Amino acid sequence: MKIIAADSSAAILNNKFEQLSIVAVAAVLVNPPYREPSACLAEPIFADAEDGHEVIVHEAELCRDLLGKVKADIVHLDMSLGAVPLEQLSPIQFSNIRVSSKAKRHLLKILPRLRKIAGEVTQRYGVEVVAIGKESIPVRIAELTAGAHAILYASEKAVNKNQTVMLGLPSKCQHELAEKRVYLHSLIAAEHDIRGYAEDMKGILKKVNITEMLNPCARGFRTLKITPKT
Repeated sequence: MKIIAADSSAAILNNKFEQLSIVAVAAVLVNPPYREPSACLAEPIFADAEDGHEVIVHEAELCRDLLGKVKADIVHLDMSLGAVPLEQLSPIQFSNIRVSSKAKRHLLKILPRLRKIAGEVTQRYGVEVVAIGKESIPVRIAELTAGAHAILYASEKAVNKNQTVMLGLPSKCQHELAEKRVYLHSLIAAEHDIRGYAEDMKGILKKVNITEMLNPCARGFRTLKITPKT
């Protein structure tokens, strides 16, 4: 089964390690054996961390755009709603979902747009969009891929503004720099061979120094201190 999934990840942090903005979003095509992306669309978003729910709409749009380039059998979105097809999701069903009232309000706000995109995907490509969330390995690969791209986007920001940038990585992962690529490897025991990556087409990584540290305020998260080279 060929799966397209999307997620947004990595955050610009302040000096108190608080999230300021979500950096990147990515949609990926994942083929068996489901270890890394086979195709990818990624974009910098630098969205306010408080508006994370709005990013889900963009994730769905990227999945739709990627489906215009490659074939897949199903789309996985990062919404943990029991793998319900989005077209079947209604406000009535939210009463049975175990999420906070604030989360429900956010979901109700974006639901019409999500259902519209899901309908377009099903009508045009015959593919179902399901709200499966973190249970999906392709969603995890999308998260790591978005995080890898976020390292490039944050590095470019550091160079352009000539200032140090603190980047919070997704949970339980570690970066690796290679020739013209940056990888994010999962550190979860059952996911030791899962990774996402980004191509450094602009050679931006040669212009920065990157220091990795543990996030002292969020166990399981690592932070990159990205400083422009003088």
